[in-house]
Amino acid sequence: MTVSWRALRRRILTPDHSETQLSVRGFHEKNAASRDLLETVGSTFLTGYAHVMEARTIDEAELRMEEIPEQFRGFAYEGAGMAAAMLDGFALGNGRKVADLLAGRGRNHSYMVYVGVGWAMARLPRFRWAAVSPSDRLLRWLVLDGYGFHQAYFKTRKYVHEQYEEPRFPWPADGPAGYAHRVVDQGIGRAMWFIGGSAPDVVADLIDRFPESRREDLYSGSGLAATYAGGGDEAELQVFLRRAGKYRPQVAQASAFAATARVEADLVIPHTELAAKFFCDLTPQQAAVLCDEARPDPVVDGAVPAYEVWRRRIAEQLVAPGDVVA
Repeated sequence: MTVSWRALRRRILTPDHSETQLSVRGFHEKNAASRDLLETVGSTFLTGYAHVMEARTIDEAELRMEEIPEQFRGFAYEGAGMAAAMLDGFALGNGRKVADLLAGRGRNHSYMVYVGVGWAMARLPRFRWAAVSPSDRLLRWLVLDGYGFHQAYFKTRKYVHEQYEEPRFPWPADGPAGYAHRVVDQGIGRAMWFIGGSAPDVVADLIDRFPESRREDLYSGSGLAATYAGGGDEAELQVFLRRAGKYRPQVAQASAFAATARVEADLVIPHTELAAKFFCDLTPQQAAVLCDEARPDPVVDGAVPAYEVWRRRIAEQLVAPGDVVA
């Protein structure tokens, strides 16, 4: 009976894999290879989500996710983060699924798990957000990145083409007023890499239609996706970097974050090496050391939150003042 209930829970609460197809979403298709890559990212996300929905324990789900190829495994943990938060938010379990995930193998994928929690918050009623809010005061901002990605991916017309910005974002309640919108934009920018089919000019055109005040964070998000998910060769990364122009430092910082996420999970692939070298002039391992050394300690949110202090420190070390592409 228990097994049947878990299987039913998976079927009811897991989105259909067709929702990750670029043609269904109306996203740009650059070529077959890029389409297959981006769709595999989406389907692997849903695989990780489904594993958590159906498993008896987080450990059981993690064992299954460890069988996923290195290139895509991080996306399974992102989906697992969403599923764990959905179960906690709907009180379907012990109420500690996210904590259990971060205490197990998911601790090596903490960036991805936190982003996955943001996907769940986009689908949970806001009065349940407190039940899934992560405790890490620095990484918690990644939740808003996940929220922004979800909204841009599933509500593309509103959040991308109509450039909607929520008038007042209610979470985190103790965060600096207005900063939440910036991290949501980073998630929207990350989604744009998918929406634009990893075609750099298409992605940049989407970003450049936004008010200039939002482009810094949008380019940052796309730079993270270009590094972690891939889909662009060296020539295309060059085009994207040229289009980013004065926002190159933010692209480099986000690329360093992406490289760090892969290093910490031991999921570095050849594209990680290429993108980290191209955007940051570092190996992924060097980028991870830089991010670790720049990490604020203690974490204190003032007028400028610690997360933004962290990002600025990294950007300042990666790009010299006169080294910005015009």
